[in-house]
Order: sequence, then C-alpha cells, then structure tokens
Amino acid sequence: MIPLALSTRWNAGRHHDGRALVEEILELGIDRLELGYDLRAELIPGVKAMIESRAVRVDSVHNFCPVPVGAPRPHPELYTPASADRREREYAVTHISRTLRFAAEVGASVVVCHSGNVDMPSYTFDLLRLAARNEQFTDAFEALKLKAQIQRDKKAPRQIDYLSESLDALLPVLAETGVQLALENLPTWEAIPTELEGERLMTRFRDAGVRLWWDIGHAQIRENLGFINASRWLRRLAPHIAGMHIHDVAPPGQDHLMPPRGKVDFPALADVGRMDKVRVLEPAPDTDPAHIERAVEYLREVWKPAEPPQKKSGEPT
Repeated sequence: MIPLALSTRWNAGRHHDGRALVEEILELGIDRLELGYDLRAELIPGVKAMIESRAVRVDSVHNFCPVPVGAPRPHPELYTPASADRREREYAVTHISRTLRFAAEVGASVVVCHSGNVDMPSYTFDLLRLAARNEQFTDAFEALKLKAQIQRDKKAPRQIDYLSESLDALLPVLAETGVQLALENLPTWEAIPTELEGERLMTRFRDAGVRLWWDIGHAQIRENLGFINASRWLRRLAPHIAGMHIHDVAPPGQDHLMPPRGKVDFPALADVGRMDKVRVLEPAPDTDPAHIERAVEYLREVWKPAEPPQKKSGEPT
C-alpha cells in the first residue's frame, strides 16, 4: 500500500491546537503530514507532541514554516531566492534556513520551496482566460504566448543566476541538517524554474541536497496552456524529484481538487506514483473530508504495486 501524506494547509486555518489538527487528519486514515506554509507558531507544540508520541510522522515541510514572526500573512513567496531584489534574496536565505532547521527537528526529509518569478508582467492569467473560452489555438492566444516568451527569455537568465547564488548560500545549512531542499514547479509562465531550468540546476546542485518537487496539478495547468507535455517531463525529471504534490485539475486551471474529480490521468502516472518519493495530497482548505478519503482509496487502487506474475503449474520454484 503506497504511503500518502496530507498537507496541513487543508486544516491549519481552522485550528488553534496542533493536537486537534493532527487528530482531524488521523480520522481520515492518514498518518503522514506535510507541514504547510500556513502552520502558525501556536500550533507547533501540539503537532510536535503528536510526532513525539509516534501518532504521526512528517514527510515534508513547505517553506516558510512555521509562519515567520511579523509576516503580514502566510505565503510561500513572502521572500523568494530568485528575486531581482538583493535584500529579498537575503531574507529568503535566512527564512529558508530556519525552515530547513525546523524540518530537521520534526524528522522531515525535504523542504518544498517556491523559487520566485521572472520580473516581468504576468501573462498567465490572460492566457487562462482565453483558454477558459476555448481560445487556446487562436492568433490572440499564440501572440500573447510569444510576447510572454520573448520577455521571459530576456530576463530569466539573470534571475537563474540569483537563484544559484541563493542556493550556494544555503549549502552549509543543507549539509548541517541533512534535509533536502526541493524547488517546486509552478503553473505560470513567469515562474522559476521551468522544467529545463530545473534540469540544468540539478547538474550543479543535486549532489549537494537540492532537488526538484513535482506538483501534478501545476504541471497539468502548464500542459493545458500549451507550455509543456507534463507526463514526458515528469519521466525525464524523475531521477531529480524528491516528491510530489497530488491534486486534480478541472481545465483549464481550477486545481487543488481531489482525484478523481478533475481531468488528470492518474492511472497513466502509476509508474512514477509507485516510485520511492514523498507523496502529498494537497487539497484546497475547503475540501470535503469525503473527497480526501475517496482520493486515498482511488490512488491506492490505481497506483498499487503490480503483482508478480503467477507461476505456471509444473514450473520449478
């Protein structure tokens, strides 16, 4: 039976006690967690008590966690390591370091991190609006996509260098903690890194504890908008991927649904779903618990390990 974790983003906002938060997740038959970026400091003692009692284990932590003191709101991009702003990159390194050390405290193997966005206008939401009207193959859609590509190609290389500098600054903390830092794929054209940029970063940083994180829903949105072939890139990047966020998508861009309530072909991803990687269900905070229970049942069925072939009668054992 494949192990599945659940992101505490689902229920952190409606709890003031960490024990109650964990107990609600245990009631779903899930005993693994990703501690989400909206986990407040007041929840930590109760969560740690449940970990120490071995009622639950933590597979991953989503940067920034716990919510930084003084932050205006919980958000994974409060500070980004690829930012064009030097001060923001410094803050990102400081707070990612704190998250890595917290992850080590709770026994997590990986921290999930958003790297940031190219400093350019956001075109993705306009592309999504066109796609929602079934205009993906129109001249207007292609012209907008080309405009976005030209601007991204002009500005992205400098910010990839900034990301590399930030990762260099984090290497001592990765060595100290033994926790991996996984850069998440995001759904927008502006997001850093793209699949190809991530692959290139791995040639330099993979052996130092930097990995990639594959969000199935985000990848599907990128495919819906014509940016990538999601399944091909998933298989190409699989050796570099530490884990996956699992959620479904209603085209073109309504994500964080629990499978099988969208259009992602999860049976076709079974070979990767069975790999030894962290697997985290990431439902929207208002998701009905029954939808999560159904997702667990569904994924364990469609991703169950293949049974060994039956021996024919008379064959030697």
